[in-house]
Amino acid sequence: MSADADKEHRTNILRAAFWMLGAVGSFSLMAVAGREVSFELDTFEIMTYRSLAGIVIVLTIVILTGRQKELRTQRLGLHISRNIFHFAGQNLWFFALTLIPLAQLFALEFTTPLWVLILSPIFLGERLTNMRVLSALIGFIGILIVARPSPETLNIGTMTAAAAAIGFAGAMIFTKKLTRTETLACIMFWLTLTQSIFGLICAGIDGDMALPSTTSAPWLIVIAICGLLAHFCITSALSIAPATLVSPIDFTRLPVIALVGYVLYNEPIDGFVILGALIIFGANYLNLWSETRKKPKI
Repeated sequence: MSADADKEHRTNILRAAFWMLGAVGSFSLMAVAGREVSFELDTFEIMTYRSLAGIVIVLTIVILTGRQKELRTQRLGLHISRNIFHFAGQNLWFFALTLIPLAQLFALEFTTPLWVLILSPIFLGERLTNMRVLSALIGFIGILIVARPSPETLNIGTMTAAAAAIGFAGAMIFTKKLTRTETLACIMFWLTLTQSIFGLICAGIDGDMALPSTTSAPWLIVIAICGLLAHFCITSALSIAPATLVSPIDFTRLPVIALVGYVLYNEPIDGFVILGALIIFGANYLNLWSETRKKPKI
């Protein structure tokens, strides 16, 4: 590698790290904002207002950048399928946010790549290799350590958080299909639009939809901005650096949110949650490492 190429490589790594730190901060702030509004609004109402704000943000960016032609309808069915999974996962995530410590929630969320690994053969036709099976088994051990299922510790919060990860995994699988033909602007537009519709239906089905107060409205805007910004940061990082470098930085969300939970909500830092999360991270990294070492077929 030449000196110029090596310098560019190092610069890209630093840029990717910067983008991922932006994602870590966005996810952490969104968790705090979600908990703050949960005392006033239910999860469907949070998702509705978040998505409505998201539509305004996405459309503003699309119009300012002149990308209106990218908002296509050719794969609308796939967009809807993707957003059903994401809507379910995000609602379960916001619900679990009110029931379990933030660190435990984030640790269980890190199982999403493992569920993608398990579901990919069914929805994407990908082969389930021995290394992928091993990664899934190791990750499952980490889940057991985090959740510690027993009559005393297994509760609706941990089960909801685990289910949220499955919803996110389904969304990732359909997103992978969409990225083959659709742009980020198109995906984000249909994400915010369909989830606004889903939210309005679910939040208003009982005829009692609460309006945000002057206290919760700013937090809802924070949730909308952070949700969009986090995905943009991750996409930007992956576009300039390998997943094997990006993934470990994302894991810093756990100690960050553990500290946030301790400072803001007096949540104790649970050693078992940290240990389980480390094992889950190890399983994810093992799979990434094995995939990147494969020689491309000629």
